[in-house]
Amino acid sequence: MNMTDLRIVSLLPSATEIVAALGLTDAIVGRSHECDYPPEIQDRPACTEARLNSEKPSAQIDTDVRSLVQSALSIYAIKTDILEQLQPTHIVTQDQCDVCAVSFPEVKKAVGELIRSHPDIISLQPNHLAEVWADIERVANSLGVESEPVLSQLQSRIEACRQKTQKLSISDRPTVAAIEWTDPLMASGNWIPELVDSAGGYSLLGALGKHSPYLEWDALVKTDPQVIIIMPCGFDLERTRQETQPLTLRPEWSNLQAVCNGRVYITDGNAYFNRPGPRLVDSVEILAEILHPELFEFGYRGTGWEPWESV
Repeated sequence: MNMTDLRIVSLLPSATEIVAALGLTDAIVGRSHECDYPPEIQDRPACTEARLNSEKPSAQIDTDVRSLVQSALSIYAIKTDILEQLQPTHIVTQDQCDVCAVSFPEVKKAVGELIRSHPDIISLQPNHLAEVWADIERVANSLGVESEPVLSQLQSRIEACRQKTQKLSISDRPTVAAIEWTDPLMASGNWIPELVDSAGGYSLLGALGKHSPYLEWDALVKTDPQVIIIMPCGFDLERTRQETQPLTLRPEWSNLQAVCNGRVYITDGNAYFNRPGPRLVDSVEILAEILHPELFEFGYRGTGWEPWESV
């Protein structure tokens, strides 16, 4: 297929970032309602809408999500009429998490309803970094472009962090609890433990390659991490600041060593940690700045992360 004939619809923010990194921003004709990066993508029509209200408190969002999943309803709906108008040649979606984007069965159903278009469906399912790289390569191959220059540049940035941190002694690698949701409490899984390790930390609670687990407060108290990094899925820095405040009401909170030592940090999880695409590399650099300011300064403080201060 000629590059000028490509008409790509991305139903996943990380997929949009992958396609853009491969130099195909102009070929994207449609996006999900959550695709917001790169900024110029926001003028493309949204092909999905949410079935839940993300403005609700964290506990209510969690309840709504579980209710939708248990009733076998996707959390997001596809606007089939817009999809049909766009006549895509390719649709990039995911089959990794029903909370992160429109579900794969719903995409297949929508494509089956299209009359004139028979797009190729590229479905991503990454659980750790190697699979993110493999997805970038697969998307590039499907769209007829090179992936090697992009992958080489991304991997070299992570390697630069690893080379500095691998010289650290065990005692210089702080224990880290990455928190994906604050109410109810959830630890960060999937690729996050790997990012923490690359940045010179020792990840607790979440398991590499596994979905993020619900977390009992007793587990957080028992492990008593040296550093707590809060990265709620789908929330920017300001919303994360709001959602962190209720944690301070727990009687156990003020006794955690990370709190006592001023080593609690909030991040823009929506832009960085929760999107399995190119900006996971930025996420490693953010973690490196947080964990080892004596070694790293990339300039993300104030936009990607900041120290938590109770108000």
